[in-house]
Amino acid sequence: MRTRTPVVAFLVSLHALTALTALTACGSGDDGAEQPRGTGSDQAGGLGSITVLAASSLTEAFGELGDRLEAAHPGTTVRFSFAASSELATQIRSGAPADVYASASPSTMDQVVQAGDADGGPTVFVRNRLEIAVPAGNPAGVEGLADFADEGLTIALCAPEVPCGAAAETAFAAAAVTPLPDTLEPDVKATLAKVSLGEVDAALVYRTDVIAAGDDVEGIEFPESSAAVNDYPIVRVAESPNAEGAQAFVDLVLSDEGRSVLEAAGFEPP
Repeated sequence: MRTRTPVVAFLVSLHALTALTALTACGSGDDGAEQPRGTGSDQAGGLGSITVLAASSLTEAFGELGDRLEAAHPGTTVRFSFAASSELATQIRSGAPADVYASASPSTMDQVVQAGDADGGPTVFVRNRLEIAVPAGNPAGVEGLADFADEGLTIALCAPEVPCGAAAETAFAAAAVTPLPDTLEPDVKATLAKVSLGEVDAALVYRTDVIAAGDDVEGIEFPESSAAVNDYPIVRVAESPNAEGAQAFVDLVLSDEGRSVLEAAGFEPP
């Protein structure tokens, strides 16, 4: 009976170890492999990445709706760009990738529609009205729109080319007041920040932004606000990279759930 030499014994052992390793790998199957991001049963129903361009006054409400859509459809990511509606309209007309556009006024939405960048007709989903915003405690004693013509006060307004600025102009015309602003800001959030930081005595912003600011800001209602109520339309973007996701977000905004979130933020029904 022949015995194996040490070299032969080593080669046999190596062959057995290789075969065992291959067998173990085959037996593990896909169940033991790491699933690529965005696939697998935990991602079922995912809507992919949805890019929403929305008026800055929608920041808090849309942020919550985005969280809800992601929770309802694992694997979904909702990305927001909040800015002045006029700026966002320009971005869309210039070819910026987007799935949904929500504006703070029909006039800025019309720019997108007339350029052929809207997929179907826009839908007005909420309304918003202006309030006077003052720092907590109202140290300057502001009472109404007439105070915006007081040279002794420091005033902030939205620039006239953005919806909150256009609405402010309408309100001042209704009140027969010529304001004396010390600063014109690019959007409503920047205008509100001047109040929150105590840099101005008063500003004219949306009611929803006063609510979102919490204890740092107080809101003062005024009767002429009824003459300057803004309608907010929403639409899918024509060249949307994710038409299904865009429709899902629009549907949520227009649903009873969406309306509840928006009204809690201070928006009014259309």
